Amino acid sequence: MVNSLQEHRFSYKQKYHIDKKLAIAASFLGLLACSCSQQTATNVSAKSDTTSNTVSTKTTEKNNVIRLGYQKGGIIPLARQRGELERQLIAQNIKVEWIGPFDRCATLLSSLNGNRADIGGCGDIPSISGIAAGQPLCIGSVQRPRPNSLGNAILVRGNSPIQKPADLVGKKVAVNQGGAGEYLLLKVLEKENIPKEKVQRVYLSPNDAAPALYQGSVDAWAVWEPYISIAELEHKARRITTTHPAPTYGILIVRSDAAKENPVAVKVALTALSEDGEWLNQNTSAASDFLVKELKLSDAVAKQVTKNRGPESYVFPNGEDVANLQKTADWLLKQKIIPQKVDIAASVCPLGTTASR
Repeated sequence: MVNSLQEHRFSYKQKYHIDKKLAIAASFLGLLACSCSQQTATNVSAKSDTTSNTVSTKTTEKNNVIRLGYQKGGIIPLARQRGELERQLIAQNIKVEWIGPFDRCATLLSSLNGNRADIGGCGDIPSISGIAAGQPLCIGSVQRPRPNSLGNAILVRGNSPIQKPADLVGKKVAVNQGGAGEYLLLKVLEKENIPKEKVQRVYLSPNDAAPALYQGSVDAWAVWEPYISIAELEHKARRITTTHPAPTYGILIVRSDAAKENPVAVKVALTALSEDGEWLNQNTSAASDFLVKELKLSDAVAKQVTKNRGPESYVFPNGEDVANLQKTADWLLKQKIIPQKVDIAASVCPLGTTASR
């Protein structure tokens, strides 16, 4: 695979050393001071050596933990169920902690921002929105757009008179603010030449948007998997869009300090997640089984989610990916969805990949 994570191999062996300078300086000063005994100098040296050892040990322990935050669905909870990632990282003396599940990217990003997780899986829209809001985040790896994916849709109730996007004029549509749902709705309206002001956006989380749609508080819902399949198969909702008019990237987003302080563990985790994705692409029935266990979905829903989402393939971003994401960020700024310009190239994690700087 071009620019795959496997191309960026690196040494997993970390070298740690204890700084002796303070101890040596203390001993030297002890010899110069005539009023001080040799024993005093030795005690100072031993104390300094112990302090240095303590700092080194704490740093090592910190750098040997990676916390993976996850939403409902996506590569990270599937990797958690499979267990291979954790086995690989333990073999490299890296402990894995699982944080989640979160109901949407906004809450996952909040966990990264609050230093409760190090890596999380999100879409490009909420990731860019988080960076624009000043959250300390960087782009670790990406899943490139899949034009034929059915992983996003605008849904309506089964008995709704709404049949097509043009019928949304004057209606209420539930979206997650600054996220994939709002982006989907705006891109659909743009494609259909419908002024965005003619459709009312109602900002709701998925957990609130679902009952709002079913109970008639909103007329439609712009959302993603697994919520689409749950709504269609269990609540008789139906989609009025098929493929995305502007397919989006998936992003494994990283807490900036984790990438700077712990680049080896971050890179190991991203590589292992890519390998899990490739394995799942060859074992789609296993992917469905994992969803049943992780999210308590029915077999029918899990199979449809897996089919609609398509392959899970993550790579380190190259120059073309950076350029594409920059166009998306600029569009979000033009639409006033984000408050300031985002420099995507500067937002790639400093992990030694060709796109980062």
